[in-house]
Amino acid sequence: MDQYVIKPWDNPEATGPKPVDWDLHVPPEIDELAVKVMTHYDMSVSDRRLITSKPDKGGAIWRIQTNKGPRSLKLLHRAPARSMFSVGAQAYIHQQGGRVPALIPAKDGKLFVESGGKLWIVTDWVEPLTPATKIDLAGAQQLCYGLGEFHRYSKGYVPPQGAKNASRLHKWPNYYKKVAKKIGWLREVAKVYNDIPASKSILSVVDLFERQAWDALQKLNESPYRHMVAMGEPYWGLVHQDYGWSNGQMGPGGLWVIDLDGVAYDLPFRDLRKLITSTMDDMGVWDTTWMRGMIEAYHEANPLSAESFDVLLIDMALPNEFYKHLKEVFFDPVTFLSTGGVEAIQQRIVAADQSKWQALAELAKDKSKYKAEHYEQLAALRQPRRPVRESVPDADKWVLQQPAQADAQPESAKKGKRRTAEQREPAAQEKRRAAEQREPAAQEKRRVVVQREPAVQEKRREDAQRESAVQEKRRTAEEPAAVTKKKERVGASLSETEVKDPAAVSKAPVVRDKARVKLKAAGAKDVYRKRVRKVKREESRLQKKRPSVKTATSVSRRKPETSRSTTKRKPVQTSRSTTKRKPVQTSRPTTKRKPTQPAPSAAKRRPKQKSKTDVIKLKQLIKRAASTVQRKRKVQKPSALTRRADKDKKQAVKNRKRLFGQTAAT
Repeated sequence: MDQYVIKPWDNPEATGPKPVDWDLHVPPEIDELAVKVMTHYDMSVSDRRLITSKPDKGGAIWRIQTNKGPRSLKLLHRAPARSMFSVGAQAYIHQQGGRVPALIPAKDGKLFVESGGKLWIVTDWVEPLTPATKIDLAGAQQLCYGLGEFHRYSKGYVPPQGAKNASRLHKWPNYYKKVAKKIGWLREVAKVYNDIPASKSILSVVDLFERQAWDALQKLNESPYRHMVAMGEPYWGLVHQDYGWSNGQMGPGGLWVIDLDGVAYDLPFRDLRKLITSTMDDMGVWDTTWMRGMIEAYHEANPLSAESFDVLLIDMALPNEFYKHLKEVFFDPVTFLSTGGVEAIQQRIVAADQSKWQALAELAKDKSKYKAEHYEQLAALRQPRRPVRESVPDADKWVLQQPAQADAQPESAKKGKRRTAEQREPAAQEKRRAAEQREPAAQEKRRVVVQREPAVQEKRREDAQRESAVQEKRRTAEEPAAVTKKKERVGASLSETEVKDPAAVSKAPVVRDKARVKLKAAGAKDVYRKRVRKVKREESRLQKKRPSVKTATSVSRRKPETSRSTTKRKPVQTSRSTTKRKPVQTSRPTTKRKPTQPAPSAAKRRPKQKSKTDVIKLKQLIKRAASTVQRKRKVQKPSALTRRADKDKKQAVKNRKRLFGQTAAT
């Protein structure tokens, strides 16, 4: 069991009996691990009951009855380093006074036990816990007030060493871009499956929600968001990420927040936005009274600034509910679009969207109730240094198990690493000392920047006004073409409306000139490509027509050259044969005297004569091929326009002749 690694167990292809309810089932190996984990705690367990499980992720919760009261045993499904972040956060919030279940330490002092490649925790079982009422505003306000307390107590948290830092603080612009792009993809999916009725209803509204997403991103970039996130992660604290009516319940002393294994750094009012938008979606209408009451209850527990209120409204303007309900289409488009509930969901979202913008406009009037914090100046003055010490006592003792590859590392390599670390330590200390000496100068520089900030802001404002004026001019210049959306013929004459309106006359030629230039460039490219293709085709034809047949015919035609060579060489051969080769010719019938001296000399001369003639023939063939290529390049196939012009000329000549013939006859 020590080698067993916990993985998700909702495998429909697995063999064997399948459970009736996957949420109330765990594999027997995990049951054995749970029994083993409980032995690491100072308690005796008399009863254990599975409350729920996450088979698709690999997590589970048991209620255990011990000699020290009811407790909860929980298997955290995330990676150990990520789970250590949430364990430290839960311990820190409880230490600050927040109403979260207290973690029970194991016998070794840690707040968790590592087994099966996951972390296990034991907490107090808080009872009684009852969900807040959803039917009236008072229940929603209780939920928001408890959320504000949770966020206030989480400020200043620093994770233990070795924990994976979970933060979404700087990811807002990327998330907005993802929402806008995926809504655009939804249009393409609906076009592909346009035979399904739900696709037509999606295509009718997708443009509206995509425009809302891009507008929200633009507003976020213009907001003080980047100055707010520059304050750092511990300044803002943690968000729950899954906060709702089930994870916030009324108990002893107020509202308790449970299921903290997904907490992360972020702007805290992100949880508030999710709670408000989901509540409005359930109601089917955006009610200003409910929204204002929920925000005020949260503000009472964790005060909001004017900048935070602005970013909260921008986050509510994003089409969150449309994206949340329809993003499942990317996993299985046919099944998702074929179900009858898609159109009903879409109709509900579209109906609620009509009241959304009026409600947001009403809420925007409440901005004066909240105090401005001027995060731009605070971020410039603030030192960007995180606290060195962890927020949880004895968290430096939390050491996770290393993988098997790390255990197999030789001792010599470990000693070498320790030696290099010791050698680097003096340099690191000197670097820290130099940084501390530079700190006063840096603070003075920040102070100067803050003093110059009003002038810089004024200059930015003027630049923005100038840019808006330029954009307005461009927009007015492009409006006629954008409104008509008609493709004009290149070289067409001005219409009557353009002649009457001088402004239209001045703008229309610009559009025509651009189109004319583009068409000319495209036509020139096509002509050039066609010519290149023709030349290559002719060259390939010539290469195919060059085999040895041509050389043979050319050799046969060049009889004068051979005659010349024979006439010149006849007397030489006769003279030699008469004077020197007579005894050789008489001795040829014998078998011994076949390899005589004159024969090799003659054999040597013949290749030279052949090679000389071959070079001459080859040069002439090359010249002839080049001339034919040039001739064929000059004589190209006429285009359609030239053929039409030639035809018109011939017809005109015929008409002229016919006319002159008739006049002569008369």
